[in-house]
Amino acid sequence: MSNAFFHQLLHASKNLLPIVVVVLFFQLAVLQTVPENPFELMLGLAIVALGIALFLQGLELSIFPVGKNLANQFALKGSLPLLVAFGFAIGFAAVVAEPALIAVAEQAQVISEGRVNGFTLRLIVALSVGAVVALGIVRTVMGWGIQKLMIVGYLLVLTVTFFAPAEIVGLAYDSGGVTTNIVTVPLVAALGIGLANSIAGRNPLRDGFGLVALAVMVPMITVQLYGIWVYQFSDVQAVPVAALVAESRHWLVTVLLDLASLIKDVLPILVVVLFFQYLVLKRSLANPVRVAFGFVLVLLGLYAFVIGLKLGLFPIGTLMAEQLIGQNQASWILLFGFMIGFATTMAEPALLAIGEQAEQAAPGKIKAKVIRLMVALGVAVGIAVGVYRIMAGTPIHYYIMAGYAVVVLLTVLAPDYITALAFDLGGVTTSEVTVPLVTALGIGLASSIEGRNVLIDGFGLIAFASIFPIISVMLYAIVAEKLSLMRKQPR
Repeated sequence: MSNAFFHQLLHASKNLLPIVVVVLFFQLAVLQTVPENPFELMLGLAIVALGIALFLQGLELSIFPVGKNLANQFALKGSLPLLVAFGFAIGFAAVVAEPALIAVAEQAQVISEGRVNGFTLRLIVALSVGAVVALGIVRTVMGWGIQKLMIVGYLLVLTVTFFAPAEIVGLAYDSGGVTTNIVTVPLVAALGIGLANSIAGRNPLRDGFGLVALAVMVPMITVQLYGIWVYQFSDVQAVPVAALVAESRHWLVTVLLDLASLIKDVLPILVVVLFFQYLVLKRSLANPVRVAFGFVLVLLGLYAFVIGLKLGLFPIGTLMAEQLIGQNQASWILLFGFMIGFATTMAEPALLAIGEQAEQAAPGKIKAKVIRLMVALGVAVGIAVGVYRIMAGTPIHYYIMAGYAVVVLLTVLAPDYITALAFDLGGVTTSEVTVPLVTALGIGLASSIEGRNVLIDGFGLIAFASIFPIISVMLYAIVAEKLSLMRKQPR
């Protein structure tokens, strides 16, 4: 177990290393300054790494094996209603406990001065993901193509965006992007691929992927609908930020209250697993002590992650934004966004896993290394474009609608085998490390540039990091298919 934890810690540190390298380069070579509290920032990053390692190790000991075992048992029973119910419950529970979504929801509540309720936002996103995982299971079982679902879905996204208030658009697209991270991606991807492998006539690449993509898309619609209700029809009033900040109390009380809040966040997953294990399947857990220990590690990891965010990642993103704006060099700001996007994506564990699964599912057609490169370039370009939008002050509607219009067009033109994978890759690029840093960068830029509204302009970078990888992967598949056909033609 100690070796497994060390491996998780090494992976978490590897994810953080590119960020450290990029920040050091800009601090020493470009800005030629040293942060006021470098040790506190480094301590925060170290705590983030420790938290991620504990969290992932806890998942490996408890939630993941139990969840996968449940999915296999339901598939063997051949009961579609039970499988759909389990998919909804596990999708809902996993997203409610997603650390990146918790971070974004808290930021949104503070910045909107309480008008956007953080818990309500998380509940809406979790219900959306639960419903869409259930729909995705039905799609895999019935063999429905993903193209029509995605085209209709994103046309609906664009329609809702046209009517949504500016204050909610960036947040809605970010909320869709952060639903697929360290909890949901492994569970959802394993569920989809496992179902496709177990059903005769299903292709793992075509039918197994796509659940992650649906989990990204639907929250974009529901959160925008929530924003339309809050800003146009509800009488909810803004609350001064000071009123949202907890009163001063002893540090031990704060620690206990934070832990209690985290237990509340993670409890849904445990409840879902135990309910289906004991009351539906009527079987006991194989190793309850191991599962309980893993659950404790999940709680400790989440707590460390949140503390590390406050000490390290959020301050770094805000600090870099303020310093680069102070230099008044737009090109350096764009380069920083590009480098952060590329570096963090190349080290993203979920992307590595999905790329390898895709290569195994379609040997000869998909190369994991090329996919990683295309996705990393897409994320880098996307964040750079998002940073430019904030600096230019252009409404996010135009960029988002144009981006997804291109996605819909490419969905029609791209080979069938790449569509579901491309949409899934757009969802796995926003990691538990990237999301807080990119969110802080966007908020920091919007706060530092005169005339920008933090709620309207500060959110949206995560959305750009999700759109452009879909475009880059589909373009790669289209070009590769054309070149393959040209090579096969007789000369």
